[in-house]
Amino acid sequence: MNHYDTIIIGGGHNGLICATYLAKKGQKVLVLEASTELGGLAATREFSPGFNASVAHTLSHFSAKVAKDLNLAAYGFDFNAAPMTNIALNSDGEHVIVEGWGASSKLSGVSDKDKESYREYHQLLKRFADLLKPFWLKTMPRIGHSSLKESLTYAHLGLKMRMLGKHDMGEFMRVATLPARDLMDENFDNKQLKALLSWDGLIGSKMAPRSPNATILSLLYRMSGKYEGAHALPKGGIESLINALKSAAITAGVEIRTGAKVKKISIKADENGLRSEGVELQSGEQLLSNNVASAVDPKRTFLDMVGAENLEIDFTHRINRLRCEGYVAKLHLALSDLPKFTGLDSLDGRMVIAEEMDSIEFAFDDAKYGEASQKPVMEIVIPSLADSSLAPKGQHVLSAHVMYVPYKHKNGWTEEAKAELYERVIDTLASYAPDIREKIIAGEILTPLDLEQQYHVTGGHWHHGELSISQMLMMRPTYEAAQYNTPIPGLYLCGAGSHPGGGLMGGPGHNAANEILKAKQ
Repeated sequence: MNHYDTIIIGGGHNGLICATYLAKKGQKVLVLEASTELGGLAATREFSPGFNASVAHTLSHFSAKVAKDLNLAAYGFDFNAAPMTNIALNSDGEHVIVEGWGASSKLSGVSDKDKESYREYHQLLKRFADLLKPFWLKTMPRIGHSSLKESLTYAHLGLKMRMLGKHDMGEFMRVATLPARDLMDENFDNKQLKALLSWDGLIGSKMAPRSPNATILSLLYRMSGKYEGAHALPKGGIESLINALKSAAITAGVEIRTGAKVKKISIKADENGLRSEGVELQSGEQLLSNNVASAVDPKRTFLDMVGAENLEIDFTHRINRLRCEGYVAKLHLALSDLPKFTGLDSLDGRMVIAEEMDSIEFAFDDAKYGEASQKPVMEIVIPSLADSSLAPKGQHVLSAHVMYVPYKHKNGWTEEAKAELYERVIDTLASYAPDIREKIIAGEILTPLDLEQQYHVTGGHWHHGELSISQMLMMRPTYEAAQYNTPIPGLYLCGAGSHPGGGLMGGPGHNAANEILKAKQ
């Protein structure tokens, strides 16, 4: 029977990143992926004959360090594409457009006052994002149990805060926990601009503009990327990133098995206590390893694969209480041609349908009571403009994240309920692109429940758990598991449910690999 140094459960980007770092240090590593394709929510799949898409449809904060460390450019990952234009759509064609990135962005459709405010706003947020940036790729020490070396992480953070100066340090402490609505109202007049700028602090979460729970911290997290939070599509699309990660892993010596669903993590009990010793596959095959690193979500890891019988009851309760109900549905449309959006000459940007923050808030209110929004808000891209392989020649794919769609529908997600949601979303799109229905060849909408079932993610939550104050930094996903190691010796977490969080960033895989390697020293 083969014996591995580390078995990674889950072949998403974090699992592949963790595996490659370990293999480059000489470990014998096996990656097990339940699906037939690698990539998790970033996997490209055919949703209609000849038309392909992935749930994750842009990059905003993928780690430049990870890309360099793993030499992803050598495997075809080229992330030098210009950032996408951000467009707040208006049904009358009077759009607000943010072109470029950073404080030098060119804004149109807003007043000169808002243009100047935007520069000041972005400069301030960039200072705050730069303050936090180094800590996304570090293990956040456990409070009260830190070695001198670990305590230096907090000392480093404190020093960087003091270097902001008294005024900006106070502003950081105030702004970091503000509701998005308050921050936008303080800085801007234009309703569309405020909705557009609040979007990246909210997308993927169970929060709305009035929610006072780390939406600005989420925004600062996304601003850690190359273009300070601006989105881009690499040449070859999202698939180019996953293919590069796969190639880098194989070159480093990682063994990869797809269609290999893990039934449970094998736990050995002896006079020294409990320890993971490998995994058992759904097929019954037993695989042995010194370490197991799970890139799947914490609930699935601990409750389904480890089992409550191997965990302290208080820890089990904390895992049970993790908030991980998804609120985003995914729309894919196969189009015979590009639709015409009123007032837009080019569709190669990221388009947001949310004409004011109240539109987002009201959509959230519907979802709180188990209903899909009567007036959906959404983010739209045409990824086939960057990657022509996604659709037959001359045809296109439309990809949209639709907020807010509850994981638990009050009447259950029946086919009728899904069909009603799909028609409502298409009706909304038609208000901005009147000819879109005649261009649709096929379409699908994936609710959070569908995402859970198809991608093995509890609650269908992008981030494997809410990015909120109680589930971030040294508390992600919960104490006793927030430093990648867990109450079970030899078992680690390396997925989006760990610090720093979700999105195509790579921090959890990078940080977990460091902890596994440190444990060997």
